[in-house]
Amino acid sequence: MFEVLPGFRDFYPENCTRRNFIFQRWKDWAKRFDFLEYDIPTLEPLELFTQKSGEEIVGQLFHFEDQGGRAVALRPELTPSLARMVGSRINSLQRPVKWFNIAENFRYERKQKGRLRSHYQFNGDIFGEPGPQADAEIIALVISVLSGFGFKPTDLKLRLSDRTLWSIFLQGLGFEGDRALEVLAVIDKMERLSKEDLVTQLTPFFNDAVDDFLSSVELLRSQRDIEGLQSAMERLAPTAEIKQLAVDRLTQWRDLLASLEALGVSEYLQIDLGIVRGLAYYTGFVFEVFLLDEDGHSTGRALAGGGRYDHLVALLGYPAVPAVGFGMGDVVLGDALAEKGLMPPLVNAPDFQCIIGGPEERQLALEDAAILRSMGYRVSYPLKQVGFGKQFKQAGQSGAAFALIYGSEEREQDRVKIRDLRSGGELDLPRPHLPQHISGVISEGIPEKDQ
Repeated sequence: MFEVLPGFRDFYPENCTRRNFIFQRWKDWAKRFDFLEYDIPTLEPLELFTQKSGEEIVGQLFHFEDQGGRAVALRPELTPSLARMVGSRINSLQRPVKWFNIAENFRYERKQKGRLRSHYQFNGDIFGEPGPQADAEIIALVISVLSGFGFKPTDLKLRLSDRTLWSIFLQGLGFEGDRALEVLAVIDKMERLSKEDLVTQLTPFFNDAVDDFLSSVELLRSQRDIEGLQSAMERLAPTAEIKQLAVDRLTQWRDLLASLEALGVSEYLQIDLGIVRGLAYYTGFVFEVFLLDEDGHSTGRALAGGGRYDHLVALLGYPAVPAVGFGMGDVVLGDALAEKGLMPPLVNAPDFQCIIGGPEERQLALEDAAILRSMGYRVSYPLKQVGFGKQFKQAGQSGAAFALIYGSEEREQDRVKIRDLRSGGELDLPRPHLPQHISGVISEGIPEKDQ
């Protein structure tokens, strides 16, 4: 006896129906925003992720040496692969590049609610546009997708932050490059660490000034509007140069927020510098979307996240290209849709179930089934002969909308009887007329006999 591996899923037909519902909504919204679909290999060189994705993901890789002696890994995320793909053709691609993908990713994570070792992720990215209009387009797509599922501003919040502002702040304290990234990695974990753990991790950087640093960080993290953010940055800036860098950056913020207001998604936003994002390649605006409970408090479960990564393509050895994107996983989203009652009843049933009297009637039923299938209808019939009673029972269990009845009487008259399995109404037609009447039957149904 074999079982599915821990953290992986079997998708039975009903699970596939729900998954395909989510996938189709993702695709529909991506196309409304004029994003083009792409795909990438499941297996990539290990080095692509060990150098570009950050320590957290590197520790979760499924990796091995293939038969050719190459170190390879199952993709844990799409962004490095996409950057490689775009970088290799950047001189021939029309900019801005607006692409999307739905793909399975693999991470050896500790099993917990909302986290598995295999999940599907919807990614959307824009390459070639450095300004905040691209960030606005990405954020608007994320919110439009989620609101399209039925989530309201009271159900979720997009927390918007900025790695550039954090870099300016840390630059004022003398931290740049890798050392700044190390400090940012600790700030990213502030909501999950105790005060003692924070002090322990920050002491190597700040020694006795840890408390002062944490006070400054809390001041920035507590701001919820541009004016407060600017006031805090100016207060913390040690030099006129740092202050001017902050003022210039906040001009970009104002442009972004104005665009999001015009795009009709600002109700879902919250300025919150507590979001840093753990991946090493993020450079500018970053965000995460969190599910809220009935009291409006964050549940801690992220539905989506993303941000700007202007240096990643160049880090892979290609010409520099500005980029911004997001990812949205199916696991947390599927759970949230179910919890909020937003997963609609999904019908996975045939339009027609053929009820067949015997071998001669079977030939007629199969001919009609082929015609109706060619017209786009879902048609099923019993693969072995059983009695009428059992066939009707199976038709009811299948959820079919209509039964096509082929008995000896119908065969002799070259007719077919259509029964509406919801109302019980019946319609008797010449078989040759079935194709021309079927669309009306589907759209209007068949009333009960006494109506």
